[in-house]
Amino acid sequence: MKKLLTLLLLSTVLLACRTQKNIHCVIETDMGNIGIELYPKKAPITVGNFMTYVDKQLYNNSSFFRVCTPQNEADRNIKIEVIQGGNVPENQQLDSIALETTNKTKLLHKNGTLSMARGGPQSATSEFFICINNQPELNFGGKRNPDGQGFAAFGQVISGMEVVKKIQSQKEDKQYLLQPIVIKTIRRVK
Repeated sequence: MKKLLTLLLLSTVLLACRTQKNIHCVIETDMGNIGIELYPKKAPITVGNFMTYVDKQLYNNSSFFRVCTPQNEADRNIKIEVIQGGNVPENQQLDSIALETTNKTKLLHKNGTLSMARGGPQSATSEFFICINNQPELNFGGKRNPDGQGFAAFGQVISGMEVVKKIQSQKEDKQYLLQPIVIKTIRRVK
């Protein structure tokens, strides 16, 4: 029953996304606010998924918990700079979504891009990341993920990049923040 209700809610959000203008939200954190713009016409599945979490208030009290920096990426062949958040408890996660690749959406991983974290190609659920500087290796054909499919970009930071960089500069151990930065809420704005 829970799966059916989630599917119905996601279907409703997806239908709205296909006809909707860009969506604006604010990510409220312990360190300040980050304004974001989402692109439902270019990435309807990914935006629909993200907004379902937002509308169900499932991101409330989650966190930014992982940071990739030049220092902690030094030993990797393919280096990136991102902050990752949206760690919703497993029992509240929705089903994983199809991967909307950058070669289809034309949304590239540039400075401030929002994208979904994932392992396999169809495994994204709640976790997302924000790029710091351009990250072409996260696009379709990039080498950061061994399958070459890249990650699903779906939005852009429009204010608060200084907050993103402040989060990235916090103390970490093996990329995990010693004190995760609380995401108080993510909410729509008009």
